Amino acid sequence: MFGDPGRGKTAAVRMALSEVPPGWKVTWVPVPVRPSVAGMRRAVFDALGLAGRFPHTSALADAAVTGALGEARVLVVDETQRLPMPCLEYLQSLWDHPGTRITLVLVGAGSERALSRLPQLASRIGAWQEVPRLDAAEVAPAVTGFHPLWRTVPAPDLTWIDQSCAHGTFRTWAALTAHLQNALLTAADASINRALLRRLFQRVAPPL
Repeated sequence: MFGDPGRGKTAAVRMALSEVPPGWKVTWVPVPVRPSVAGMRRAVFDALGLAGRFPHTSALADAAVTGALGEARVLVVDETQRLPMPCLEYLQSLWDHPGTRITLVLVGAGSERALSRLPQLASRIGAWQEVPRLDAAEVAPAVTGFHPLWRTVPAPDLTWIDQSCAHGTFRTWAALTAHLQNALLTAADASINRALLRRLFQRVAPPL
């Protein structure tokens, strides 16, 4: 999954994976600060919540990881564009291993360019999904699915918020959600209205 920064790729994946088939587990693997194969191996091990200490050899660590991935699992790697080729090859090895049963979801702005550096992995991609800027018809379903706070706001007001401030940028909606939550929690008599929202727009200052 790819697209320009701020388009809501991570949120889109989280919402989509709330509907995985029964029997499948979802595991998010964080990309290390300085990605390396050793770091990715440890990140996958920790994300799987495997018991015991991290093995002292790569062979033992790989055996533990591939053993755990024998059950149906969706493995999500966000910020894929930060991974160097050896790390991508490591992820490919997990997918290729005959004992694993995983769906690998690679997410990130520029992830499609990162994968182009490794044709063997790119050729295995079952679906490429670009996340564009939200259009007018997508705003209400997307933001009400993202946070229940927006379910209390009339659809015309959601359209006005997007036209006045967010301009289809999901990151702006996420920031506005956080500011609105804080405003409602810190003022006992606060309510969602256009006057409050206009004040919050000044804090978000989205790019056009």
